[in-house]
Amino acid sequence: MSDISPEEQIWEILRGALATRALGIVAGLGVAEILLDGPRSVDEVAQEKGADPDALHRLLRALASEGVFAEESPRLYRNTPASELLTTSGWGDFAVLFGGVWYRSVGELDAAGKAVFPDLFGSDFWSWLAAHPEERARFDRAMAQGSDTRIERLETIDWRSGETVVDVGGGNGSLLAELRKAHPDLRGIVFDLPETDRDESLFGDGLEFVAGSFFDSVPAGDTYLLATILHDWDDESAAKILRTIRAAAADARLIILDAVVPPGNEPFGAKWLDLLMLTLFEGRERDERQWRTLLDAGGFEPVRFHERLIEARCRS
Repeated sequence: MSDISPEEQIWEILRGALATRALGIVAGLGVAEILLDGPRSVDEVAQEKGADPDALHRLLRALASEGVFAEESPRLYRNTPASELLTTSGWGDFAVLFGGVWYRSVGELDAAGKAVFPDLFGSDFWSWLAAHPEERARFDRAMAQGSDTRIERLETIDWRSGETVVDVGGGNGSLLAELRKAHPDLRGIVFDLPETDRDESLFGDGLEFVAGSFFDSVPAGDTYLLATILHDWDDESAAKILRTIRAAAADARLIILDAVVPPGNEPFGAKWLDLLMLTLFEGRERDERQWRTLLDAGGFEPVRFHERLIEARCRS
């Protein structure tokens, strides 16, 4: 698995919480954005952001030891390719969520098998987002991170000219908008809750937003896309989402962008993300057997599995 010692293995895991919190703090301050213009003294950055200079230096020094930021000379920091990611494609918002409300929730995780977010914040995660518009906007932006790899996976699909693609739980519409750049003859429907924060300039001319709940109904379409949606839900709820789609689907196909957890002990990011899903909403990452069971319960049968893409069709 690794050449590092057992002691180093344990230390790497133990200090992970500190790294998550440090990155969340620095991302929330917008340090990477300030450094886009070049190296700056930590004292100048701290003064601009209202932070303690010594504390900010210690946060940046720790992150720089992992290649996120770099200290060019004493207390003078610059960006690295890793820290520049915090300024693009939702990664900064993702870091703030991980180092903020998600971090607080994970701190209460236990082995009871129950989501801890509702007890900690007084409501389920989705209701909490609806009551906090700024956090809803942050969440929608954060979900854009990794969009390039999602588009790469979607390019393995044989898209048909003129078909209607319904992005179920499509958030701010950024994924479907990117897909239509490569396939402008597709008609797109982004389907999500009305409070979703979105850029209205993306819509029109073949791409529309439809508000609603995927537990009630979904618009008619030729292909239904679920991009990192089903892992948010327990099996019963996820099956209900699939049955809602199946009721509207006729002979439409289903594309799921979610992890397929492999067997064995090899590192795989979704094995850790699975614990976050448990913490927030009793959701889960699934292996192939679990996906097959879920698809069957929802009225679909798989066509092919990839480690992060599942293609399925309506079961006869």
